[in-house]
Amino acid sequence: MRYRGQTTFDHRSRDLDAVVLVNLGTPDAPEPGPVRHYLAEFLSDPRVIELPRVLWWLVLHGVILRIRPRRSARAYHEVWTEAGSPLLVHTAALAAEVGRALDPTGERPLAVVHAMRYGRPGLPEVLRGLADRNLRRLVVLPLYPQYSATTTASVFDAVTAELRTWRRVPAMRFVADYCRESAWIEGIAATIRTYVAERGLPDRLLFSFHGIPERYFRNGDHYHCQCHGSAARIAERAGIPRDRWQVAFQSRVGREPWLRPYTDETLTAWPKTGIRSVAVICPGFAVDCLETLEEIAMQNRDSFLAAGGERYDYIPALNASRAQVALLTDLARRELAGWPSADPAWSEDFEQRMLAARAAHARELGAESET
Repeated sequence: MRYRGQTTFDHRSRDLDAVVLVNLGTPDAPEPGPVRHYLAEFLSDPRVIELPRVLWWLVLHGVILRIRPRRSARAYHEVWTEAGSPLLVHTAALAAEVGRALDPTGERPLAVVHAMRYGRPGLPEVLRGLADRNLRRLVVLPLYPQYSATTTASVFDAVTAELRTWRRVPAMRFVADYCRESAWIEGIAATIRTYVAERGLPDRLLFSFHGIPERYFRNGDHYHCQCHGSAARIAERAGIPRDRWQVAFQSRVGREPWLRPYTDETLTAWPKTGIRSVAVICPGFAVDCLETLEEIAMQNRDSFLAAGGERYDYIPALNASRAQVALLTDLARRELAGWPSADPAWSEDFEQRMLAARAAHARELGAESET
């Protein structure tokens, strides 16, 4: 194997610390071609679809990628903005705000960037860009509050698969989840309290999380437990009585059982039991995307009203709100602790003196030059 590395190394080069916020991904455009390319990458991940590879390849390329891209492209059209995909727009804005919060002057040896597990900007390309800037220490922060092998572990796979091809591997810290963070719980709860103050408490508040196959849960993925724990903590902090809220799971695909109850079936059944007003919130999504804006705010709204419901509201994700920026900044700051970019004593003058001393030490050890 040929390992990726710098062709020259300068002992006077500035070391870089980096925080990478990683989200799921999005197609480049709401058209069948880009959607097909995105889905092919996403659905080829063995963390997402745990089936024998040959069998799944035949199903994916023989059936799914012939049918689903056109349908999904229409859904993306419904939520696409002038600036592009909502997921990409919100994620980029979030990374920019966290970067400004961590380094207001832009002088520290720190980069805060965003990357996508699937699609662009791709995680391998983002990491290589950081390597070209002399990356030495890396914090990976997947934007998944709850851990699942289908999401968080997939990010870990992608990061380590890229780093194993590097000659010089950076020190790395990885955030596996953050759903127990008090600031995250309060941030979601505050949006609910604001909604209730403006609109009143509906008959039901539904916490809708992205589903996973039940088989994954039985095999040890504790995502289901974290979702229920998240909802309970948020509802308690928001002051929602236990008989006024419920958890459900959305976005299932295929024929095998997924985590229940299903969001769509729950919403269409409720009006028959006398529930006429609902609000839906999706705490598993850091930013709004296709699954929240089209599936929840549009499709499920229409289904609930058609079934006899009278009022349906979607409570938006935290996106690049002050609460979420503060939360992620605090998480990143904790992970950066002990590294140069987070050192309170850091100054540009101190860094220059440190680099000069390092170059001098290299010469003392016998380097023919400072490079």
